[in-house]
Amino acid sequence: KTMSMLAAAKAVLAPRGTVRAAINMSNILLVTNRADPAQPGGVAPDMAAALADALGAKLQLVPYENPGALADSAGAGEWDVGLIGAEPARAAIIGFSAPYAEIEATYLVRPGVPFHTAAQVDTEGVRVASSRRSAYTLWLEDNLRAAQLVQTEEPGAEGSWDLFQDRELEALAGLRSFLTGKAAELPGSRLLDDRFTSIQQAIGTPRGDAAACDAAVAFLDSFVADAKSSGLVANLLAKHGVEGKLSVAL
Repeated sequence: KTMSMLAAAKAVLAPRGTVRAAINMSNILLVTNRADPAQPGGVAPDMAAALADALGAKLQLVPYENPGALADSAGAGEWDVGLIGAEPARAAIIGFSAPYAEIEATYLVRPGVPFHTAAQVDTEGVRVASSRRSAYTLWLEDNLRAAQLVQTEEPGAEGSWDLFQDRELEALAGLRSFLTGKAAELPGSRLLDDRFTSIQQAIGTPRGDAAACDAAVAFLDSFVADAKSSGLVANLLAKHGVEGKLSVAL
């Protein structure tokens, strides 16, 4: 990376010599160690640390309870980079890098519900439980045509399971890893083999000054490309035991 590219990026991403990295604590695949909420461990914190090294900056992690809270704070000056799903609904306020990892989102269907593919779920009369403000719920808001999306009042995958069970809804949307665990709790339920979308995990920076944001995103893209080609991302997935649940983005 050229010095000018680095300097331009550092001016935006670590203006005071420290990069403040927002972490979505509700992503159980990217944050696997929550013993100390102030110092979470996992793929996302390790990616943030590698980014800080690439910038020649110190690192401060800024944890958020869920992705909605993280995205909402984009204009508040609380963080410089955010590790979050790159959804179009968020791109208006956050400039995103190319994705470094992706997570499959699919459905768990109630016993007796005859569907075998995600496309079949989008049928008149079908009700889909989903966690409010999650990346996959944003996708469903834009793409479900016939099925009814029933969202939790507050963000949270556990809440969507409760909603699915309490109201006996036909389908539950979620990350495959979460739904795999829940399928075991509901004998006769079916976890669909395919997916309705995959959540592209990226590194974003708040959209302020357009030129500054563009310079920062160009650096983030270059960093992510290096992290994928060097094997860093694959190594982090292995280190944190999330291979097969997350994959290196293409």
